Amino acid sequence: MICLLLVAGHNTVLETQIKNDGTGLYSHLVGVPKALLPGVGGKKILDFWWETVNTRQLFSEVYLVTNADKYKHYERWATANDFPVENVVNDGSTTLEGCLGAVADLELAIRSRKLQDDIMVIAGDMLCADQNFDIAQVLRFFRSKPGELAIFYELEEGERTSSRGIVEVCPETHRITQFLEKPQEGLTVSRLASVVFYCLRKATLPYLSDFLSLCPRAQDRTFGKFWEWLINEQKLPVFGMKLPTGFQLIGQVGLSDYNKWLTHYSAKQQELPGKPIVCRSYARVGLMGNPSDGFHGKTIAMTISNFWAEVTLTESQTLVLLPHPLNDPTEFGSLQDLFCISRKEGYLGGLRLLQATCKKFYQFCSKQGIALTKQNFTLKYDTNIPRQVGLAGSSAIVSATLKCLMKFYNLTDTDLPKPIRANFILSVETDELFITAGLQDRVVQVYEGLVYMDFSKELMDENGYGEYIPMDISRIPSLWLAYLNDPSDSGRIHSNVRQRWLNGDPDVVQAMKSFAELTDQARTALQSGDWHRLAQLMDQNFELRRSVYTDECLGPGNLRMVELARQFGSAVKLPGSGGAVVGLCLDTDKLVELKKAFQEAGCVFCEIVPYNPLCTSAHN
Repeated sequence: MICLLLVAGHNTVLETQIKNDGTGLYSHLVGVPKALLPGVGGKKILDFWWETVNTRQLFSEVYLVTNADKYKHYERWATANDFPVENVVNDGSTTLEGCLGAVADLELAIRSRKLQDDIMVIAGDMLCADQNFDIAQVLRFFRSKPGELAIFYELEEGERTSSRGIVEVCPETHRITQFLEKPQEGLTVSRLASVVFYCLRKATLPYLSDFLSLCPRAQDRTFGKFWEWLINEQKLPVFGMKLPTGFQLIGQVGLSDYNKWLTHYSAKQQELPGKPIVCRSYARVGLMGNPSDGFHGKTIAMTISNFWAEVTLTESQTLVLLPHPLNDPTEFGSLQDLFCISRKEGYLGGLRLLQATCKKFYQFCSKQGIALTKQNFTLKYDTNIPRQVGLAGSSAIVSATLKCLMKFYNLTDTDLPKPIRANFILSVETDELFITAGLQDRVVQVYEGLVYMDFSKELMDENGYGEYIPMDISRIPSLWLAYLNDPSDSGRIHSNVRQRWLNGDPDVVQAMKSFAELTDQARTALQSGDWHRLAQLMDQNFELRRSVYTDECLGPGNLRMVELARQFGSAVKLPGSGGAVVGLCLDTDKLVELKKAFQEAGCVFCEIVPYNPLCTSAHN
């Protein structure tokens, strides 16, 4: 791979405004080429790009293409920065009227230096908001695709699509389906802006001369026109990769815009260090339909603010994952202490969840064409979600970690839409950690609040995810939750039901259809405020589950909690895989007695506080 840095443009506007500025603040910059102007952090713009591509492991050669007017400046820069002077290409132009055009400059360098290799092209006078992106990741993505590569970013608020080359990208294949050079407002909904940062295959280089033969005028020999022709007319496969940062070609702006973007980007850089990112995800209560989410069923679930997992990300020199002092113990008071902790809480804490999420996140971004910055961070977590009682504590840690990573790397809902995010969280647990799980917990922890979910086979096959509909959680009745202090006898909930379902067992297949029917009825009851009907449906949900999984699989601890709740006339069911029960008691006097009875039975009892995502929180 050979890299070409293009700095041959003539910008009379910026240079003239610097020369004519009456404040004296820019007198030292008079006559300085735009690529050698100060960039983010005071570093020359070109210095940043040279440091980025000056890697022998990635590029066999790096060339700089400039014009005759500024050649001496770049020759002096090359000597001072250990850049090979013989690799500075002079296009011979001295004025804007006599310029060759960007595509002609590229073709000249390739032809005059007899370059026979894949080419990376970068505008050397381009400001970059985040100066730590991984260019090796760009090359890996390019080599994984059967075509050319164009880098793009998402326009910031206030940037107009009519000022940039806009790409429309297929989210599945990442192929650019259309390139629009400075389109009029309303012509496209895309806000993905292409920048002069491309990779071209050796076999595609002859297209440069073909394009130039069609465009005799220098003003038409722009990269925007070239990509419009190559993508829209020639139909060559060109793929897009997103950098989660902003870019500005200062060759196209005046002094005020140069200062504006330099200040804006510099402020962004200063915000990053030392400002922790703190995100929470909340415990989940399956209200209806579970566990049919893993069997193309329907469910309704809600997040509760009683219990949460919190992850904190802080920028650091190296990447560090901090173990939790309680959940990831490495020291014990005695062998008996180790035995008791291991028996109650198992062997695996949350550290593996952080590590697996980070690994999967990098893998996802690489595959999706999102180039990440080379920043490191320290991750730590805390959680008060009781372990092994089926309240989605593991997925809450993964979900909170993913929120932190998305904020740190500036990823948006466009990069990782909510339905795909739920799939991602599930894949961390199932693919990386081999945890048996369904989508329900991950969906409700991503959407938050009260969510109706339809996982029908038709939807899953067509979209890769189900239909997820947020509901009004403010109308939810008062619910209670109880869980075992010692969940070791909570049963092996999933048993052989999945295998029976895969084998087409008619009892299991019919049960999953019945779960879906109960869920639809519960949705109607919730919307109409029919709490008596909702209570009946909760009891029916449990009995249906009991008939499929059997008492032996549910376990004596779960069954005792259910029977205790029913003694006080409360509707009751399992909110998850086991170890806890959720109930609806419409008699407030009996609810007081119920609470006392559970506490006397050695269980933890609490009234549920729904988590409403519409109420803003600093942790989200």
